[in-house]
Amino acid sequence: MGTAWVFPGQGSQKQGMTAGVLQDDLAQDRFAQASALLGRDLLAICDGAAAGPGHGLNDTRNSQPALFVLESALLDRCKQHGHRADVLAGHSLGELVALYGAGCFDFRTGLMLVKQRCELMAMAGGGAMTAVMGFARAELEAAVAAQQDVVIANDNSASQVVLSGTATAVRHVCSTIRCKRSVPLAVSGAFHSPLMQEPAARFAQVLETIPFADANVPVVSNATASSSRAGSTLKANLAQQMVSGVRWRETMDHMASLGITTALEIGPGAVLSGLLKRSLPNLHIRQINAMADLAG
Repeated sequence: MGTAWVFPGQGSQKQGMTAGVLQDDLAQDRFAQASALLGRDLLAICDGAAAGPGHGLNDTRNSQPALFVLESALLDRCKQHGHRADVLAGHSLGELVALYGAGCFDFRTGLMLVKQRCELMAMAGGGAMTAVMGFARAELEAAVAAQQDVVIANDNSASQVVLSGTATAVRHVCSTIRCKRSVPLAVSGAFHSPLMQEPAARFAQVLETIPFADANVPVVSNATASSSRAGSTLKANLAQQMVSGVRWRETMDHMASLGITTALEIGPGAVLSGLLKRSLPNLHIRQINAMADLAG
């Protein structure tokens, strides 16, 4: 038996997601720190009360810090309520929350890394991403292999992936495969693909200056779908994340191999819970969206 804590990434943010933490002093302090660092009121952005360009919650420069702050506060309150994890994993941005939760760096360092990451990603214009559901995997993988400038960026489950690359290449693959549905995503770049090489290289330079402590709980890396406690390994894997994709399907398989029987999704929504439920139907799953969810 074992417990995994999982942390969602971009796409899980929603207006009003901070309502369940507004009375918590830890969350208030962390949102204040983030707002001071970013130079804009992150809580107002989360509530939809901020106006003007660059103040939308779906802007990656806001959604990434907001998710990191919210999830880190919920994570720390989970610990204070006596909950314990045997392994941590995060989807894309959520991996930084997992690394924070495992003690690789402190909150302030994590917030700085998220700021650097989201700003670099926001500057990487061009490219497209499309979610594809209900496909034959062999056919999809063959189509991707035959087409330049497109990759499987998020391998979310046996029946759901996200393609990333040039708009032309992504459209071509979607037009040549049979699938139940394909949905273009509202993103500004081809995230988790080789087209992110320049921002990934710059983020790797930032990471070189940051000491990573060894994790006190194993963390599953997106780039490898394997768990480690070694700070140097986890840092190297994070440096590859922008260009290598999110291997979530394999991450779930890895958690099953570790004997995980319970999973807590810590953060807004239930996207990861849905993927876990369909892939590991016997898993006991619980969502921690607000401080009130910590009782019991």
